[in-house]
Amino acid sequence: MNRTALIVGASGITGSNLAHELISQGWTTYGLARNPNKVDGMYPVAADLLDPESLTAALAEVAPTHVFITSWMRMETEAENIRVNAAMVRNLLDALAPKKSVQHVALVTGLKHYLGPFEAYAKEGFLPETPLREEQPRLDIENFYYAQEDEVYAAAARDNFTWSIHRPHTVIGKAVGNQMNLGTTLAVYASICKESGRPFRWPGSEAQWNGLSDVTDARVLAKHLVWAATTEAAHNEAFNVVNGETFRWKWLWKRLANWFGVEYVGFDGTIHPLETEMANDGPLWQQIAERHNLVEPDLNRLASPWHTDLDLGRPIEVMTDMSKSRKLGFTVYQQTEESFFDLFAQLQKDRLIP
Repeated sequence: MNRTALIVGASGITGSNLAHELISQGWTTYGLARNPNKVDGMYPVAADLLDPESLTAALAEVAPTHVFITSWMRMETEAENIRVNAAMVRNLLDALAPKKSVQHVALVTGLKHYLGPFEAYAKEGFLPETPLREEQPRLDIENFYYAQEDEVYAAAARDNFTWSIHRPHTVIGKAVGNQMNLGTTLAVYASICKESGRPFRWPGSEAQWNGLSDVTDARVLAKHLVWAATTEAAHNEAFNVVNGETFRWKWLWKRLANWFGVEYVGFDGTIHPLETEMANDGPLWQQIAERHNLVEPDLNRLASPWHTDLDLGRPIEVMTDMSKSRKLGFTVYQQTEESFFDLFAQLQKDRLIP
């Protein structure tokens, strides 16, 4: 079949990995971003999702059969998150509507669907039962993920396409300039610890240190997106998507430290936020980048400690149930420590860490 994909947010962790997956399967693939990366086999589309006129012009010659929305924009308040991120989805689908080409729209959100938005994230009164399951109802609080979903549902009813919602846990994969990048943040933190002689100290909560967790390899998420888009039984459904195994950070942390050859310190009774720990490391990273001939001297382009602190500081263990996808035939599995080790090796190869 002639399938044409439009990836929205093609420069991010999810979008860039999805591009490689689609291209490897022979899809005609367009990548939309404000500054799209160059990917062999992908046609770049430069557009601003908040500017309907520029969006319409940029998509004038693009008639996708499948749309994958992996992009969002962080604002100061949840009300602004809702206004801006809902508008991005709405503007995109409005621009595509006259073409009547779209058969399926996939939207990537995440576990804030269950844990609450940034302003009330994993707080008392909003703590769900785990493992997280798709059947759990929306929280009684405003959430930009809900607003994005509602825009997809409304456009699907209007334009008669199918949809899928994908809720990954923390996504592990390579990207530069990404707003939520735990894997690369930990790689940069470990590199700084090695260069400075500081210990690789656990920054989060006791619940996260001792409790069960899971993550989502960007390569698994890419395969899940394509699977749901092309599997009739998966249409018009929401899915959790993770690696397929659980782990404890107290088990994984020492393995990450060993990969870098640094001393590690586990939970010591106190949370040590990375946002504080790394607050003054910008000049040090510039020195490290110069010493090792790295390609990105700007620490803020690689690390997102605020987001890593959100994940690792949660007061409950968090893992997700994947049985809904499994029952419908999605059987991809990924060992989590290899997700991290593959990422670290890629970052070294691309001269992003020493």
